[in-house]
Amino acid sequence: MFAWATYEHMWLAIGFAGQTLFASRFIIQWFKSEQEGRSIIPVAFWYCSLGGGVVLLAYAIYKRDPVFIAGQAGGLIVYSRNLYLIFRERRQQHGAAAGHPQA
Repeated sequence: MFAWATYEHMWLAIGFAGQTLFASRFIIQWFKSEQEGRSIIPVAFWYCSLGGGVVLLAYAIYKRDPVFIAGQAGGLIVYSRNLYLIFRERRQQHGAAAGHPQA
């Protein structure tokens, strides 16, 4: 490993990568909204939220920052729930399109 690449530098890079992934969700949302001509939150927004949140939570745990940990952990619940709701709705729509009754 390079002399400048310490354990702390590695975690700093992980933190920046998580923040970049997390922030990219807004660019994705903005781009998709411009395409649609209305405000829309695409599924990719929630994936970037979840992925970035997981990486940032790992970084927060490494830094032992309880405020950062609580914020990221709470967010992961919201992001996961939104993805669950999206895929549940898609599964129901797929079943209805195939002629299967919904429970």
